[in-house]
Amino acid sequence: MKWWNRQHLFVQVAIGAVIGILLGIILKENVSYISPIGEIFLRLLQMLIVPLTFFVLIDGIINLSSLKSLRSIGGTTIIYYMVTTAFASIIGISVALLMNPGKGAKGLLTGGEDIEPEEFSFIDNLIEWVPDNMLLGMVEINMLQIIITAIIIGVALLSLGEQVSGINKIINEGTILMLRITDGIMKIAPLGVLALIADLVGTTDLEVIYEALYYVLSALIGLAILLFVVYPLIIKLFTRFKPFKFLKEISSTLLLAAATSSSNATLPSSMNSAKRLGISEKVYGFTLPLGATINMDGLAVTFGVTGVFAANLYGIPITFTLIFQFVFLGLALSMGTAGARGADIVMMAILMTTLGLPLDIVAVYAAVSPLIDAGNTLNNIAGDLTGTAVVDTRLNKKNEASESE
Repeated sequence: MKWWNRQHLFVQVAIGAVIGILLGIILKENVSYISPIGEIFLRLLQMLIVPLTFFVLIDGIINLSSLKSLRSIGGTTIIYYMVTTAFASIIGISVALLMNPGKGAKGLLTGGEDIEPEEFSFIDNLIEWVPDNMLLGMVEINMLQIIITAIIIGVALLSLGEQVSGINKIINEGTILMLRITDGIMKIAPLGVLALIADLVGTTDLEVIYEALYYVLSALIGLAILLFVVYPLIIKLFTRFKPFKFLKEISSTLLLAAATSSSNATLPSSMNSAKRLGISEKVYGFTLPLGATINMDGLAVTFGVTGVFAANLYGIPITFTLIFQFVFLGLALSMGTAGARGADIVMMAILMTTLGLPLDIVAVYAAVSPLIDAGNTLNNIAGDLTGTAVVDTRLNKKNEASESE
């Protein structure tokens, strides 16, 4: 027990993941006996999502020195998220154009259950982001509405300053409470990851995965380029951290992201990683909740690959206009995707509908989603933390420049 307690969370989670893989292979369908442990772990994380996001985001805003600081952090964060998401979509398209998944594949889409599409309207979606009832948004766990509510309250409190010091104290103490609960729940992360990985390995239909192997490989290569080439370059060029050390420090969070396939569920661990890196709470308290909702770089890569895959399967010529559509939809849809497990399948149906393509391909994606979505979420979280490091470094430089004047 003492040996276990001395290990870094990364080591504990990695050991849990390895044991989970072995149990999944051995138990197969009988893995259902231990899968409830993983579900309980997920529910504990989900319990934290709304209060943690609400308190930490407001606390991050009111801890800023002024509204000018908020404009500086908010502007840099949103620009970073939009640029990297668009670039991620281009990476996915480029890899898919080189590998051409689905080219000449006949009969791959026979069978499977279709997923009903949802009508997508960017204007309607934009309107839905604005809450008409802040409590209802919390009950429905509508993260964009919760974030917008928290930002409005935070900005108002920041502008009022000492006039609302009592409320500010409650927010600060609420944040401390939620972070302490987070620390406690993360102590059972290795056991939760063990059960989640065992369930994934034991219940995946390998035959269906084999049929779509080349598509999966294309997506994973795109995701690997983003994780091991693009992010390290950003870290090296635009932050004060060393790429290898940075990735090592956030590795336990990335493993959790892969195991849960949920950006929101991983948010508590992301905040822990940012704290260990020495990033200011007023920065990560704003950037990470926002990133868990709108920054979906990994999913943008997969959207790009899937668009080319679908075009190849249905014999549609890939033109510059179509590529532009892929990039735009990769940006718009990924920013509107809920950071929860399974949301990617719904958004894939919306992508196909928006492109005017049959939904048969969604059944293929749903079959391999546990493999691809793990990579999606891992990259989403890596992107959030990389962006947080960029914003923190930029803010530190500004502060140093102000002090030297």
